[in-house]
Amino acid sequence: MRELTRAEEQVMQVLWKIKKGFVKDILEHFNEPKPAYNTVSTIVRILQDKGFVDHKAYGRTHEYFPIVSKSDYSKMHLSTFV
Repeated sequence: MRELTRAEEQVMQVLWKIKKGFVKDILEHFNEPKPAYNTVSTIVRILQDKGFVDHKAYGRTHEYFPIVSKSDYSKMHLSTFV
C-alpha cells in the first residue's frame, strides 16, 4: 500500500468520516478557504488509481467511497516508522 500525500490524506479523512460522497459532499467538509472543485476531483481520481477509493457511477457523476479502512492505513503508516 502506497503512502498518501498530505492533500490525499485530508480527502481520505473526509471519506472515512462520511463513508461515501460526491466531490461536492467532500468539499463541504473542508474548512475555508476550501480547495477548488477540480483539485478535489483530481485528488480523488489519484486515490482511485492508488487503490484507496472506488466509485459508483450515476450517469456522468461519481459517488466515491473508501476501499481501504482508516485502521488498515494507520497500521501500514505506523509500520513504515519501525
